[in-house]
This record gives sequence, structure tokens and C-alpha cells, in this order.
Amino acid sequence: MESISIGIIKEGKVPIDRRVPLTPVQVKEILATYENIEIKCQRSEIRCFPDSEYAEAGAIMIDDVSDCGIILGVKEVPIPMLSEGKTHFFFSHTIKMQEYNRGLLQEIIKKKIRLIDWECLTNKNSQRLIAFGRYAGIVGAYNGILTFGKRYNLFQLRPAHECFDLDDMETEYSKVELPAIKIALTGGGRVSKGAMEVLNGMGIRKVSPAEFVDEYFDEPVYTQLNTRDYNQRIGGGDFNRDEFYSDPSQYESSFLNYARKADVLIAGAFWDPKAPVLFTKHDALQPDFKLRVVADITCDIEGSIPSTKQPSTIDDPIYDFNPSNDRVESAFADEGNITVMAVDNLPCELPRNASEDFGKEFLKHILPNLIGEDTDDIIKRASITEDGQLTERYSYLQDYVNGH
Repeated sequence: MESISIGIIKEGKVPIDRRVPLTPVQVKEILATYENIEIKCQRSEIRCFPDSEYAEAGAIMIDDVSDCGIILGVKEVPIPMLSEGKTHFFFSHTIKMQEYNRGLLQEIIKKKIRLIDWECLTNKNSQRLIAFGRYAGIVGAYNGILTFGKRYNLFQLRPAHECFDLDDMETEYSKVELPAIKIALTGGGRVSKGAMEVLNGMGIRKVSPAEFVDEYFDEPVYTQLNTRDYNQRIGGGDFNRDEFYSDPSQYESSFLNYARKADVLIAGAFWDPKAPVLFTKHDALQPDFKLRVVADITCDIEGSIPSTKQPSTIDDPIYDFNPSNDRVESAFADEGNITVMAVDNLPCELPRNASEDFGKEFLKHILPNLIGEDTDDIIKRASITEDGQLTERYSYLQDYVNGH
């Protein structure tokens, strides 16, 4: 049986990321299950799990993982840390031709690296098999409620990143005392499910979109909005999901129905740049526009939500958007402003839990296909480069790689 060497790289991107692709417990499980696998772990002082725990789990602690055949990381690997001719797993942020990572992809091709992007690991129905989305939703919703409490001086919650883990963060829920506000949550995937865990955990009642718009409540409530709830066919007619996703230009936003009722928006839905925006700056200036706090988990800059002008950081998570001059201002600067939370790396605030969930999915869906038969071409579909060139599926990136 061929021996396989898996390396866990030290995260090198700045700002630092404390997440890991595998926890020490998962390393131990792999070593107990597969006799032909060895795991090497590059020493790191920033991980959410200390080196000593990896050593106790049976990992070989080293300073350089370049001799491992398979190297696992989370964020983009700095160019000097790339290992020639090896298989690298990380979120590369290249498949949408992101300008800032062109040099990274060029170097990966030059070094004949097989790049497997976590984001591209899907089943045959194009559903992602491994992601941090649930924890983006959990932390994003928590931060949204924290922001509302701060804006109106109602309560003070510890930031998620100051909590040891999710269990510790949940002890803060009892401090939340909300007036009869309405919260709109967009999306139907992992992110919105994570957000609902928090809203339900805080005892906030879920209501239907129709009840949200038409009824009065004497307690805080939230509604979950799917694409059909806030997009309507131009000129009338029924919403057609397949048509919307193939040609969203036939549709216009009807989100104002909710923005006139909601105090808080938690945005967790994927947005296609060809689709309508949720609302415009002009909409936000209308006297009946009620929305005052936006927790934008998607963090699409200049995307579907005009108040998301820039990403915010874990250390400085909140800013104000002034719709009258289209500018960012300091948080809580003016009652007429929209207060925005747009942290672009939310799962990093609960790195232990986020890593544990991620590693579980790796063990269940990815590792068996990586070291055995690649059922349904899961690994093949996610391989962006191999043997010094783009794979056929990602050949559309060639002009981007060439600098055009």
C-alpha cells in the first residue's frame, strides 16, 4: 500500500487566520483509521489549537512541509511558501479572476503545483461539500444583534472573538433584550441556517414573509427571505427560479416591501452581479425606508447592498453609511445613517468550532476520494491546475493568467 504524507501548513496570510483544516482530534482519527498515512504539522504559534496537541495526536512536528505530497491550508498560501510539484489545498480566490491573486496562480502553474480549491469541491449536483458558511452565519447574526444593541444603547455583548468557543458565546444570549423589532434574513443555504441558529437561540420568533409585512407584533420577530420573496418579474407574471438564475435581467427587486418594515437586515444570500440589487441609495433616503442596521455576511463590496462600501475587520467591525452623500462615516455618527457590519472573515471569530466542522466534512467527503477512487470526480472537478497548466474545466482563466 502506497504511503501518503499529508502536511498541515502554517497559515502565512496577513491578517492572521487562526483556523485549521484539521483539528488534533481529527489528526488522531485519520492516523488510527489509515495505516498508510502520516501527518506532518508545520509549527505555528497562531493556530487555535497549540502544537503540543498535534504532537500528542501523533503528528510529526516540523518547520517545513515541502516534502509532503499533499499540503492542507485554509487561506491563500504566500508565494514563498508554495511547494513545487506538490498538491496544495486552500481557498485560492482565483476562479472569479480576482486581480490581486493573479501572481499567485501564475506561480502555482510555474511550480507545477496541483491546486485544489476548497470552494470547488462539490457533488454532482454542484452543492459544496466543505465550507465555513455555517459559522459565517452564526457570527454574522450575532454581530448584527450586537451592533443593534450598541447603536441603541440597549445591551453590551462580548465580541465573538473574545469568547473561547460557541458554547461560551451562547452564554451571552441571555443579555439580549430587544424591543418589538423586525429582522429580515436573506438566503437559504448554510449561512442563513447558521444565522437562524443564533436568532432561535436568542428566543426571537420566526414569522412568514407575509406576516412580516402585514402584521404588527409586540415582540421581536424575524423572517427568512428566499430569492422569490424579494425579486419579481418585470411586467408581471410568476417567479420562475430556473429563469431567474439563468437570466436575472428579466427581474427587478421587490425588497422595499421588507425594507419599509425591517429594522435589521442580515444578508446571507449569494448574489449574482447580473441580478437586481436589493435597494439603492435613493431608496434609503425615502421617508418610509426603515432599515437602520445591516449585517452583511456576504460582504459584496459595491454589490447588492449599497451601504456595503468596504469590508470591516474583526477588531473594527462597524461603520456608518450616509445615504445622502454615499460615504462611509464613523459608527453611530447620525440617526439617519445605516450602521453596517461587514466583516469579511467572520468564521475566524470562532476558529475552534469552525475548524472542527470543516475537518469533519474533510474526513467524510474529501479524504476518501483523495486517497481512494475519486467517486463522481469530486477531486478532479476541484483541481484548478495540474502539471504546469490549467485543467480543462478552468481553461477560461488562461487570459487572466496571461495578464489580459
